[in-house]
Amino acid sequence: MDTNTTSQTSSRTYFRPTTASQRRLLFRLAEETGNVSAAAGQAHVGRGTYYHWRSRYEAEGAVGLDKERSRAPQRTRIPQVSTELREEVLTYYREHPDERGYRPLAERLRQAHGQRVIGHTKVGEIIRAARAAGILASAPAAPAVPASQPTVKAVHAPQPNQTVNMDLCVVPLTHEGTQALAAISLNAAAAGVLPPAADDPAPSDWAGQTFADTSLSYEAQMCDYVAKRTAKRASQGQRKHRRRQKQAERAEVNAQSAELRLQRRRQRLARRPEDAAWRAQRQAQREAEQARRQLAKQERRTRRTEWQAQQAQWQAAKAERHAQVQQRQTEDAAWRQARQEIRRQLAELFLVAPLVTAWLAILVVIDNGTRRCLQLPLFTSGVHVTAEELVAALWANWPRELQFVISDNGAQFIAEMFARFASDMGFIHVRIAPYRSCTNGIAERFIRTLKEWLETHAWNGPEELAALLAEFLVYYNDRPHQGAELAGLSPNEFTRQCLDRSTC
Repeated sequence: MDTNTTSQTSSRTYFRPTTASQRRLLFRLAEETGNVSAAAGQAHVGRGTYYHWRSRYEAEGAVGLDKERSRAPQRTRIPQVSTELREEVLTYYREHPDERGYRPLAERLRQAHGQRVIGHTKVGEIIRAARAAGILASAPAAPAVPASQPTVKAVHAPQPNQTVNMDLCVVPLTHEGTQALAAISLNAAAAGVLPPAADDPAPSDWAGQTFADTSLSYEAQMCDYVAKRTAKRASQGQRKHRRRQKQAERAEVNAQSAELRLQRRRQRLARRPEDAAWRAQRQAQREAEQARRQLAKQERRTRRTEWQAQQAQWQAAKAERHAQVQQRQTEDAAWRQARQEIRRQLAELFLVAPLVTAWLAILVVIDNGTRRCLQLPLFTSGVHVTAEELVAALWANWPRELQFVISDNGAQFIAEMFARFASDMGFIHVRIAPYRSCTNGIAERFIRTLKEWLETHAWNGPEELAALLAEFLVYYNDRPHQGAELAGLSPNEFTRQCLDRSTC
């Protein structure tokens, strides 16, 4: 068995053991192009695989690539465990109750002896035997899975063209091929989704439990899931991503903003007479000072008492004005803080997206069983794409034998137009539970792969992007996949294999 790793910038990407079809593709492309790196990239393996299998290929040809090497790991022989070492293992286990794990214990003993004296497997055997004999207390039971995190094994369609996963993603109108694409969700930004509360417990009758019943067929499981989701929506009302609650919160914040502006306007109107009175008083004081300078010295002495009283009133007026200015500064600071808080709330409620002049929308249609990408229609309307545009793009190349379509609760998928399309084509629309995007994980993972591929390409307009999507569609369906079901086969190969089995 050969394990392939390839370096990408500062991280190392792990690949599963290669298959015979991958190795055959690798050597065929290497002979055709003469470029090992390019051949390894198209075969989805590391460059080391080529040099690892080259000697066998040169000696035996393509037949040698079909033979798997021994998968037995190379182990270092460890002498028989002595009684002293057994007691040392148990003593260390008792003295360190917080440090559980057989590998750490074996590593501690290696450090103490300066060499490897026992393996973690033998450590586990000693501890389990001591528990069975009553020498050690039983291990604590594993913590139960919280009710808020239910898990059910994923169920995939057994036949091609039986179920598809569908989702929408957006990319900018132009891209230079150097910067990362923004991770923006079209439906979340357009509908204003509220995230679920962290402490909300999962219901005991959640619809995903139907897939745990292995006695039901795939069609029965899907129909049961749709029935439970439909019943739940009917009992709770049509909550389109809690849009009404979101709109009510926006209206409340907008009302607070309007009240704050009205309060500010009242303050300014009330301050105008005060400022006018202060300006008139200050002008009168300046005129009085100018008139006093024009008086003779004897006249000033005669009016000294009157002038001192007038100056005392002026100082009192100045102190009152100073207190008034300080009060205004405090009011202005409170007003600015309230305005900043309202701006923060509005930014959170309206989910401000990155500053991009225009978007393009891509509809992803993936076969649930074979991972084969069926269509990648492009929409120039971007985040404003409608259900009518989706239906018009899907109508021509729609598989007539399709039974189920899995999608999220985006506005385009829950529209009446899409419901009529489902009725006309005769398939069942399976809408996932809100905030459970993992139910549509096949489409979500494909979008990540698509964006990673598009990040290295440049385009300027929808025409160039459409050409890139056509190139990616061929590349994705022909490249080997590492999924558990595909086991190194490409989606096209796996589809042909499934069709051959069904016809046998």
